[in-house]
Amino acid sequence: MAADPLQTLEKNIGHSFANRGILHQALCHSSHSGPKTSYERLEFLGDRVLGLLLAHYFYAAFPNDDEGALSLRLHAEARMSTLADVARALNLPDYIQSQTGLDIAGNDGVMADVVESIMAAIYLDAGLDAAKAFLERHWPLNGHSVSRHEKDPKSCLQEWSMQRGLGLPIYRQVSKNGPDHAPQMTYEVKIQGYDAVSATAGSRKIAEQNAAATLLKLLQERTL
Repeated sequence: MAADPLQTLEKNIGHSFANRGILHQALCHSSHSGPKTSYERLEFLGDRVLGLLLAHYFYAAFPNDDEGALSLRLHAEARMSTLADVARALNLPDYIQSQTGLDIAGNDGVMADVVESIMAAIYLDAGLDAAKAFLERHWPLNGHSVSRHEKDPKSCLQEWSMQRGLGLPIYRQVSKNGPDHAPQMTYEVKIQGYDAVSATAGSRKIAEQNAAATLLKLLQERTL
């Protein structure tokens, strides 16, 4: 009897699915099935599950870090290149269904999206503890080694924009709420030709950095 290829993948992932259908969906590119039955909705959920798990991990592992340091650690583990590395270590290109001729293996954006989709599939199949086990098994989780000289999201966004002749990103305060000792500030960032993206945090610096990180991720995905 021929071996079931998904059993090999489940072994690589470290999770056996009770609902195989959701694993199939997590591996289905829109070029193969269309957006309604592709991994896109799962990727949306998986991005949030991953963010929660990483935030909790670094919050517990680095009790002396402030919000800014924790954000840098999280962004390092959630950025596209890290997720693409996880995808290739799991040999995901061998399992993704897509239109013939697409360079799935060489596309970091697709690789990252599928990892997030699998994160969501595990979460829906077996809950947050199973998703946490997936994270701890396959992510480097070496946020402690993030260099203080590593470019922050605002610097990276500025480089992206300037390289394309779009000028400097523009930041603007949208709102400020809460007491002076615990404010919640919302800032947005905009680049010429693209919609603004906003983020809320306890300081202007972190709100701007988080908004820049979100916009940069969206721009990189759109230009793949």
